[in-house]
Order: sequence, then C-alpha cells, then structure tokens
Amino acid sequence: MAIQSMTGFARREGEAEGCRYVWELRSVNGKSLDLRLRLPQGFEALEQPVRKAAAAVLARGNLQVTLSVSATGAAVEAVVNEAALEAVIDLVGRLGDRIDARRPALDGILNIKGVLEFRDPELSEASRAARDAAVLGGFMAALEDLKAMRLAEGGALAKVLGEQVGQIERLTLMVEADPSRSTEAIRERLAAQVAALMDTGAGLDRDRLHMEAALLATKADLREEIDRLKAHVAATRALLAGEGGAGRRLDFLAQEFNRETNTICSKSNAAAVTAIGLDLKVLIDQFREQVQNLE
Repeated sequence: MAIQSMTGFARREGEAEGCRYVWELRSVNGKSLDLRLRLPQGFEALEQPVRKAAAAVLARGNLQVTLSVSATGAAVEAVVNEAALEAVIDLVGRLGDRIDARRPALDGILNIKGVLEFRDPELSEASRAARDAAVLGGFMAALEDLKAMRLAEGGALAKVLGEQVGQIERLTLMVEADPSRSTEAIRERLAAQVAALMDTGAGLDRDRLHMEAALLATKADLREEIDRLKAHVAATRALLAGEGGAGRRLDFLAQEFNRETNTICSKSNAAAVTAIGLDLKVLIDQFREQVQNLE
C-alpha cells in the first residue's frame, strides 16, 4: 500500500428494502486508528463488520462514520395500542354518568396520544438481512473512496516531502563544502588563537596549548553529523518511495535531522555554517509539520 494521508472525506448513498441510506466518512490526523461510529436504531448489527473493514484498510487517523436512514415511500402501518384504547374506553364509561357531555367520537379517541401509532412495516428476517448487506456494501464503497482520497493526498504530500529532503541534502552539502571546514582554515584559525594567548604573557605552556587546540579541533569537526544527515536523507527517500504507513518512521527521522542540525550549530565556529544550520532547522520544522499528516 502506498503512502497515505490521514485526512479525507467520502459519501455514499443508496436504497435497499424500502429505505434510503447515506454514509459519511471523515478522517483527520490521529496517533492510532480511532473510529467513532453513529448508527441509527435497528442497524446495530453493522457495527462489528464496519469496524473490522475499517481496520483492514486504515492504520491511523481519527475516523468519524455516520449512517443516516430514511423510509422511501413504503406503506406505513397504523397500529392501535389495544391496552391504551381499553383504558380510554373504560374511563369514558366510568365518567359518562358523572359528566354531562357528549360521548367522544372515534376520531377523538384515536387522536389521544398513545392510542394510535404509525410505524414502518416490520421486515422479515430475509428482508432485514438483504437490507443490512446492501447498506454494508455502501459503507465498503465509501471506505474505498476514502482510501483513494487519502492515497491521492498522500502522493501529493510525498512529493512535497521529497522536495524538502532535496533542500536538506543541498544545505548539508553546503556545510560540507564550506571553506571554514578545510584543514588549512582550521590550522590557521587555531594558530592565530594560540598566538593570541601566548602574546598575553600569562606564562602558558605552548605544548599544552597546542594539545588543547588539537582536541578542540577534533571536537569541532562536523564530519560525523554531515555523514548522519546524508544517511537520514537516503533513509527518508527510501521510505517515500516504499509501501505502507511511513508516518511514524518519517517523524523519527525528522527528529534525527533536527538533532544533527542542533549539533552542527553548537559546534560551528563559522558564521556561514551557523547560518546554514539555522536554514536547516527552519526547513526541518516544515518537513516535520508535513509528516504529521501521513499515516
């Protein structure tokens, strides 16, 4: 499965066994797959199949699934609540001799709340199964639409991330090629610093100063950080070109990019390298922000 975004929307509608149904699926970013399902009364049997199908297609994201159902012109049944009707008739009989009033007409009795109810006709077991199967089929189609939208957005994000990784690589190579990192530049800089210290006349040991300078030069070398940045660039490109959910791994690499860049900035003793490091930090922040949208 190619890289997916975690955001998307899908809507499917249809008719089955005297009802019209509408599925709406909305997906946004999430650390894991969190499905919130709203089903109308009478469709509870669909919950487990819906959850199972969603988990088979999506790995991460907050997913809201709503099913709306309405009748489509099927005959409505009028049902008399016999118990309520008997209670009303009994009350009329008991009060008839005590109150001087006309006896209630049939339409009046039927208008009393609870005596007459209107409801959709009961479905047979076979009809209910056929209806549920058709409605579930509508969900499966909506789920495929959502997946297609997430894949399309994931492809667009992968392109943006690829361009950003290219910029990270370009800046890394600029750090690597900066003149301040040359052996001659380092030697001259350290020699000047040692000479300045010796000129203070503070009785410093020249050999000890040279040893300390060599140690500082070793600590200030950026070779390891540059090599790790290059390795992270290669790993990122492999993930973007690969299959399956890469969001978590890309987020980890974004943190590693940031770690190496912070080290470069702290070790840098050249304004040009520091400036490149700051540009890298801005770019890596943008990269990580985009990665948060990937599954």
